[in-house]
Amino acid sequence: MKYTLFLIGMLFVGLSGCKDDYPMDEDGLLITTRSECYVSSFELLGADFQTVRTKAALVDTVEQTIKVEVLFGTDLKNLYPQFSLVTDAVLDPKILGKQDFSNLDTPREWTVVSGNRKVRKTYKVYLTVQK
Repeated sequence: MKYTLFLIGMLFVGLSGCKDDYPMDEDGLLITTRSECYVSSFELLGADFQTVRTKAALVDTVEQTIKVEVLFGTDLKNLYPQFSLVTDAVLDPKILGKQDFSNLDTPREWTVVSGNRKVRKTYKVYLTVQK
């Protein structure tokens, strides 16, 4: 019994001590010292959660663009984008479900925010449909 109370006390002290040393953001994610801020890869899934890309997406970290071609007949109103980001970075706005890409004249935009939450880079996603 004494040992259990000791472990619970140590756990409480350990968890409460971490809060000051390692700040968290509003989503409970660790804010780090990393300032890197980029997309490393991009995937686009259909309503059946299978890829709709015809080939790998072209991610340009200098121009901050992502160009992706989807299969002819893809339902552009029900797509699930998936971003792979540099370590500790987050995406704004969050992707909470399917996204509408049906307006091909206007690219969709997401902002990558660095681990230290100080660097922000907005990426434009350009979608084309296979002929």
